Amino acid sequence: MSYDPFAALTTLETPLGNRRIASLPAVAEACGADLDTIPFGIRVLLEACLRHCDGHAVTEDDVRALAAYDGASVAPCEIPFKPGRVVLQDFTGVPAMVDLAAMRTAIVEMTGDQASANKVNPLVPCDLVIDHSVQVDAFGSAQALTINAEKEFTRNAERYTFLKWGQQAFDNFRVVPPATGIVHQVNLEYLGKVTWDDGTWLYPDSLVGTDSHTTMINGLGIVGWGVGGIEAEACMLGQPISMLIPEVVGVRFTGRLPEGCTATDLVLRVTEMLRAHGVVGKFVEFFGPGLANMPLANRATIANMAPEYGATMGFFPVDEQTLKYMRLTGRDEALIETVEQYCRSQNLWHDDTASVVYTDVLELDMSTIEPALAGPKRPQDRISLSAMQTQWQHDLSTTFSHGDDGGTAVAQAPAKVTMGTDEFDLEDGAVVIAAITSCTNTSNPDVMVAAGLVARKARSLGLTQKPWVKTSLAPGSKVVRDYLERAELLDDLAALGFDIVGYGCTTCIGNSGPLPGPIHDAIQEHDIVATSVLSGNRNFEGRISPDVQANYLASPPLVVAYAIAGTVDINLESEPLGTDETGQNVFLADIWPSQAEVDAVVAASINPEQFAHEYGSVFAGSDAWKAVPAGEGAIYDWPKSTYIHLPPFFSGMTAQLPGIANVEQARVLCMLGDSVTTDHISPAGAIASDGPAGMWLTNHDVPLSLFNSFGSRRGNDLVMTRGTFANIRVRNQMAPGTEGGWTTDLLDGKVKSIFDAAEHYATERVQLIVLAGKDYGMGSSRDWAAKGTFLLGIRAVLAESFERIHRSNLVGMGVVPLQYPQGVTAATLGLTGQETFDITWPEVMEPRQDVEIVISRSDDTQTSVTARLRVDTPVEVEYLANGGILHTVLRRMAFGT
Repeated sequence: MSYDPFAALTTLETPLGNRRIASLPAVAEACGADLDTIPFGIRVLLEACLRHCDGHAVTEDDVRALAAYDGASVAPCEIPFKPGRVVLQDFTGVPAMVDLAAMRTAIVEMTGDQASANKVNPLVPCDLVIDHSVQVDAFGSAQALTINAEKEFTRNAERYTFLKWGQQAFDNFRVVPPATGIVHQVNLEYLGKVTWDDGTWLYPDSLVGTDSHTTMINGLGIVGWGVGGIEAEACMLGQPISMLIPEVVGVRFTGRLPEGCTATDLVLRVTEMLRAHGVVGKFVEFFGPGLANMPLANRATIANMAPEYGATMGFFPVDEQTLKYMRLTGRDEALIETVEQYCRSQNLWHDDTASVVYTDVLELDMSTIEPALAGPKRPQDRISLSAMQTQWQHDLSTTFSHGDDGGTAVAQAPAKVTMGTDEFDLEDGAVVIAAITSCTNTSNPDVMVAAGLVARKARSLGLTQKPWVKTSLAPGSKVVRDYLERAELLDDLAALGFDIVGYGCTTCIGNSGPLPGPIHDAIQEHDIVATSVLSGNRNFEGRISPDVQANYLASPPLVVAYAIAGTVDINLESEPLGTDETGQNVFLADIWPSQAEVDAVVAASINPEQFAHEYGSVFAGSDAWKAVPAGEGAIYDWPKSTYIHLPPFFSGMTAQLPGIANVEQARVLCMLGDSVTTDHISPAGAIASDGPAGMWLTNHDVPLSLFNSFGSRRGNDLVMTRGTFANIRVRNQMAPGTEGGWTTDLLDGKVKSIFDAAEHYATERVQLIVLAGKDYGMGSSRDWAAKGTFLLGIRAVLAESFERIHRSNLVGMGVVPLQYPQGVTAATLGLTGQETFDITWPEVMEPRQDVEIVISRSDDTQTSVTARLRVDTPVEVEYLANGGILHTVLRRMAFGT
């Protein structure tokens, strides 16, 4: 890094020693820029470009473009960004490591040189946290944690063996073992440094992660966001992220949260507000007098849900609250002092006097926040607690079609259920899952302690959960257990069924486990619209449980309250939760703790020693983890496995670029509506025994009890391709009246699974496309939503709009994203899906250019539409020409091209 065209590389004497830095004040002076007007997140991008500027991969023009940033008028300029590190969770991390292992196999085949395998190696620090594999099989008992952990290791032995091989085979790659915590909470509490020290250089900590909620780290003043596994793999191999300089929307906080409101209530309002404003593809940056007393845990909750409000990230710059949290979590004092010194010297320290120019500014007075939930299908659909019952009855009659012609909810006949010694009626609105889950909230001591206090007060009054409610508590780190135990709240939570079931994502990602048989049977046989209430960040249909249609996000204390109520068909502000031992009504207000009560417990129960103890041996793992064999060697031997399989992505690769072939006479495989999520596209959740993936597993002698989940099998393309578009709530207009992964095969007119139809089309060499509505690909950063699309033979996706990560992933797999012109849709064109589509690409493809699509109908008439090529940068054009991002990187490694 000796190239210094701006005379901005200098030395800073710090408590950690003398370190080299890329000086932001110096580059601002050299470029005539005013740092005070540049948003803090952009300043971090500027520092990264300045530090990596070599005149080739990162040029002087890249640095000048960022130094000239004007929030009022952001030019569409592409820049390279090299994040400092990568974090992965195991559902996305396993396929990423499978791809790297496959690249090693491929490069040896391409070059004939065994030693070339070592060219495929992470060049930046990479941490994979195993948090997505634990499932809630056992619950409501002190043994639940042990039982679920044992089942996790039984189901995932092949995956864990592969990861242990990877840990010894690759440099810069560490694995945080199972039963430790959730990746974003571990990142927040331990991995994140705010200012990174590599022994020579000091620079802002920055990262990308293979999970959309990587943005949680923005609450600690660290720039980072979720990318697809494909893009993350390229980053791991030293490739910069090519991105357009983003607009930055400022959100000014004023006031304080009122009594009785939580960080969850605040983030649901922020999500609603920013979704309505429109921040997809933009940075959001928070400022204002309201930040002065906002705990960092609240900031992390807000930053975590950036994907839900659509932003690339939701950034809180470094300030006193950052340092306070670093001390609470046991970070080294020399590092903390260095963070303050470095950030102040680099104009990265936040105070509210700075004159930052944002593209837009929104204001939120936190004193207006009220208790709320969000649902039943989207996190941005906030419902105030006072209106919850009314909204439920409206949704029951409309969204879920349990109503009369006038739109009034009509109660179905309740199901009579016997479960053990309990007999009860189960009806629409029954809460069958109540889960305290997800790093979004379990990272926040205030809401976790509040949940414990609600449980304590309810228990003292003789209240308990309803027998049909599957309750669970899954903290995002063991520190949560420590402080709840010290506060003597664990027993109170357990008394209401909230025993610890695991340290992982569980219900939030769909690992809620099966409902008890009698509950499942009653729901299915009586068409009951059952509900879940969870402290998660996503509630898309089909995500939480196949038996649950309506899912509501809520704070942990509200989760406890709804477990007691047992239904969402109740007004918790005016109706009693139950009665005490004397027959007196007990209302929510009677068991809701004051903020002073919460503060007192938090202050008495949490200390830095707890964090130091739990993270002191974070990479060691349990005896079960230590017993997993590691394997040896640089090249994976690909043993027979239904979890890990050599993918076909790099098969037959040569130095010759394949180019971008025209689309000819393509058929529509899927015709989809608005808000299709990556949960709809990518295989997730339980594997149905009668679906293509389930039948494949059965044919390979896997018993139903060991099917595990799609997420756990992302390392096997043969399973994952069979599950693509097979979500139980997918409504494909190509097969009207069906739900769950069906299409009409236009070659024989039969309705069949999407996988079977794609196989038939492939046999007949018929190309395929997908038609979709608005916000296509919203949700989690699931690379298999793109990989499965590619392996089904889909060449292009034509949609009204795309969510950021999925669009990037499609390009990364060589699938072309195309966008209808404004005001044009499949409906306005009169498309039925029976048409054929021809697309001739320009001889010289350029980013975001117009492309003509010729549509031929069955009556021999033709229509053409000019679509926008959603390949947004020149680098993405190069990726398409190579067949994908990893193909591009592999050719460079093998042949230097």
